[in-house]
Amino acid sequence: MVDIRSLADADVADWARALNTGFLRSPALTEEQVAERRSSIDLSRTLGAFDQGRCVATFRSFAQKLTAVGGAEVAADAVTNVTVSPTHRRRGLLSRMMAKDLDAAKERGDVVATLIAAEYPIYGRFGFGPATWTTQWEIDVPRAGLDPRWSGPDDGGRIDLVDGADVRKLGPDLHERLRVGQPGAVDRNERWWKQNTGLLQDQFHSWSEPHYAVYRAPSGEVEGLVAYEPVPHWSDNKLPQNTAKVRGLDAVTPAAERALWQYLVSIDWILKVRTGHRAPDSLIPLYLPDPRAARVVTQADFLWVRILDAVRALETRTYNGAGSLVLEIRDPAGYTGGRYRLDAGPDGAACVPTTESAELSMDVRELATLWLGDESAVRLAALGTVTEERPGAAAAADALLRTSRRPWCPDMF
Repeated sequence: MVDIRSLADADVADWARALNTGFLRSPALTEEQVAERRSSIDLSRTLGAFDQGRCVATFRSFAQKLTAVGGAEVAADAVTNVTVSPTHRRRGLLSRMMAKDLDAAKERGDVVATLIAAEYPIYGRFGFGPATWTTQWEIDVPRAGLDPRWSGPDDGGRIDLVDGADVRKLGPDLHERLRVGQPGAVDRNERWWKQNTGLLQDQFHSWSEPHYAVYRAPSGEVEGLVAYEPVPHWSDNKLPQNTAKVRGLDAVTPAAERALWQYLVSIDWILKVRTGHRAPDSLIPLYLPDPRAARVVTQADFLWVRILDAVRALETRTYNGAGSLVLEIRDPAGYTGGRYRLDAGPDGAACVPTTESAELSMDVRELATLWLGDESAVRLAALGTVTEERPGAAAAADALLRTSRRPWCPDMF
């Protein structure tokens, strides 16, 4: 019998080797790398599957804050580092680790669990559903139509180059301002800022120092930050044809975002800009005189959510419209299934168990897909994954749940 348990200190090296094996990285580890990995994990929330003393599957979670529609945050159980060694697939090890972790998350009072799915088919059976999507564009700079002689914002603001130390000072507050207004965004801890500015490096993240620029409003306040990496390429006749790859861009005002994208497409020798992963309804193409200069190169699901407490999840978010809906939620794992009456409006929401007839029924994974406002219940009804028990209930759900701008998670974890 394979033993599933939380790690002890002595298990970390074996667990890290199994993690590397699962992700097809070199299993070799130095003592320094093992020590670094130990410093980055909570052993009580790090699981391993052990067969005759050898770790053959890995799983880890950590505390996270996820922004709901309207700006309130919910406690999330963030799942990561999930692997099963190729010698032990199809033995139920992931199912056992997931159940152990979600049981603990429910006991803690976490409202949701989250993850970034490496493979689409795996996580639906555990009640997770894709809740945000991501898009990446490649901008053909000469075709974009912007004046290459651009010398700065025309609103009285300015663009300044900064370094990693500046980013560690300015970035956390800026990201928190972005996060409270962006459904689907998650918090970043101090370690995140150290890793993403090169102060803390490990074997899992190759590092090269990017360029950083900030947008300062006319008041002098920093309202935007971008990290980008020039990728050099010279043609056979010695002409620069470089690409700027954006590692991340946070902007809390439209002026800041417009200015930073205009800055990127005005840099000498840059012929293409790779935008990095952005919200799928980003205005990036429309900032350009020729929107067709921005070509979609990535369109994919991103943040997956598992609702652990339907009442708190539905009461925490806000609603632009007003109405009532009786939902039948199926949850085979037993965390939050049942029939609930949702009464929602701009002034708040109440969600309570009810014996009234259901108007809309679905699996908990579909509730997760609808909760952040990105998906349409009408679309899911057409797919057959949501059932209208009352005609028009799916459209009523869309009127309540959908948002004017799409949710987005800027961060991989």
